[in-house]
Amino acid sequence: MLVSVCVATCQRPEGLRRLLNGLNLLSFRKIVAPNLEVVVVDNDATGSAKAVCTSQAEHFQWSLKYCIEETRGISYARNKAIASVNPKTDFVVTIDDDEVSTEFWLDELLFLQQMHNADIVTGPVLPHFVMPNVPQWVVKGKFFEPQRYPTGHTIHMASTNNVLIRFEILQKLDPIFDERFAFSGGEDVYLFMRLHREGYKLIWADEALVYEWIPESRTRMGWVLERGFLGWGRHSFCEKELYPSLVLQTIRILKGLGLIVRGLCFMLPSLFLGKHTFIRALLNIYQGLGTLAGLLGIRYEVYRAIQSI
Repeated sequence: MLVSVCVATCQRPEGLRRLLNGLNLLSFRKIVAPNLEVVVVDNDATGSAKAVCTSQAEHFQWSLKYCIEETRGISYARNKAIASVNPKTDFVVTIDDDEVSTEFWLDELLFLQQMHNADIVTGPVLPHFVMPNVPQWVVKGKFFEPQRYPTGHTIHMASTNNVLIRFEILQKLDPIFDERFAFSGGEDVYLFMRLHREGYKLIWADEALVYEWIPESRTRMGWVLERGFLGWGRHSFCEKELYPSLVLQTIRILKGLGLIVRGLCFMLPSLFLGKHTFIRALLNIYQGLGTLAGLLGIRYEVYRAIQSI
């Protein structure tokens, strides 16, 4: 069995180094270790990630492939990564350059795939805070804690930050990641909504853990609210395109309005229940506004600016 781990990166040398160090420590206990290649696509035309990959290759236990995608944008980088894998690969796995895998991460993904004959397997991305003193409102509000399910649970959505996909599925798509989302993000939401609509089987692997490095700049109220607005907006936009049903769009509008009303109702009592409750109320409002913005086709190209970790 051949597995290709794909990584898109852009001017994050320290994050990429951490990620590759983690991948180099992968072990297998539930399945026989597969043949493994790691494909790194540098979305910086100057090739700023090459030095990191060159230094890692000297002691890397897996095959390491480096290439450049000069056209800026996450969709282009991800498509380049898929196009660069060994054509005989069985599975493509993606992980982000601000994350670090745990020792048996890939073992868990592949084991669940075999157990359930799944087309797609995904797992949780847990926060790793860079600074020692995390604000209490962040901890109490659990704003970085992902929604989790029992292992083996069938789901309808995944993300490219921790996912395994049958390569033969991706070979049927052109393009795989829609280039309209190159700077707005949401290319993975659109992809997995398409695959779920087409009947592919998505399974949750709760023990397939990766950790996302959270810098201090992300533990601010503005960043949390922006993420809520953008995330719900992307979902709403993609759902409108893939499920152009007046009934579904009406339900989505009602959900958006419901979130806004809920947030407004909790604003006053939240002033007496702590900062995390106040920000949760604001977040509901931002999520509702994002939902309505997505239905109106409004998207923001937040990834034009490079975000270092």
